[in-house]
Amino acid sequence: MKNITGTKADDLQAGNNVDALIGELTRSFHGRIAAHCTIPAQTASYAAFPKGLNPQVKTALLSRGIERLYSHQRAAWDSVQNGEHTVVVTPTASGKTLCYNLPVLQAALQMRQKALYLFPTKALSQDQVAEISELNRAGALGIKAYTFDGDTPGDARKAVRTRGDIVVSNPDMLHQGIMPHHTKWAQFFEALRYVVIDEMHTYRGVFGSHMANVLRRLQRICAFYKSNPLFILCSATIANPETLAQSLIGAEVNCISRNGSPRGEKHLLLWNPPLINSELGLRAAARSETATIAKAALANQLKTIVFARSRLMVEVVTKYLKDR
Repeated sequence: MKNITGTKADDLQAGNNVDALIGELTRSFHGRIAAHCTIPAQTASYAAFPKGLNPQVKTALLSRGIERLYSHQRAAWDSVQNGEHTVVVTPTASGKTLCYNLPVLQAALQMRQKALYLFPTKALSQDQVAEISELNRAGALGIKAYTFDGDTPGDARKAVRTRGDIVVSNPDMLHQGIMPHHTKWAQFFEALRYVVIDEMHTYRGVFGSHMANVLRRLQRICAFYKSNPLFILCSATIANPETLAQSLIGAEVNCISRNGSPRGEKHLLLWNPPLINSELGLRAAARSETATIAKAALANQLKTIVFARSRLMVEVVTKYLKDR
């Protein structure tokens, strides 16, 4: 252990803690673990920067420690440069943001073309603007990226419309605040080259139908201003990304699903809450079982994320953990 420093030492310690947690859960709650499988680790698959990448963008990436791309990032670049609508489907934290930021920044710097980013929440929009700002500072790009939502002050909206290279918004604002006033956005729509739709998997069911109709309206407005933007969609891993993307935009898409980012070994445990009333078939509540597992993970010094189906459930589980 003394010869291992930095991240490698941390990774080894985390691995030991995971093994300890699994051993503890298996011993203490053997009857509740219905299945256990291990997904092996995967090494990264890299690709070189494309030859045509703008030198300023390359400088920004290098200054942030990015010396090459993952294979799916390069595949996304090639697909977009070939003029194809593209959907990228890789796991969380695999670098999907760079899949659309690279061609967008390239087009903004070299041809003064513009992009519209659509996110389902304001928080994600603000995160994206912060990410672009970091690249801006790193490479002195001079790209103007603004959010346009209900919180945008009235006196700032004209500047967003006329000076924004990248406008980051959400479907509701596109529907209510942009397209009904498209004449004020004429300068933006005339130069619109890319429409980025992140978190595509959230647009399903009735919500997805509404989103598809909003995008049809957007395409008609773009045609009026003689622009024909490419769509770049990103999603978490789902079963039918190509079908969903094509349904949303009404056009053929190129699907990139081969993940080139590295991943560590994963353990998947299926947990079945115990029976508390066998006659009625009642089992212990998921929230209390979740709190039990999270408490054991924290006791083993593991950073832990707990997902729940509602905000209320998140608050309840958080209270359970604090009380314990």
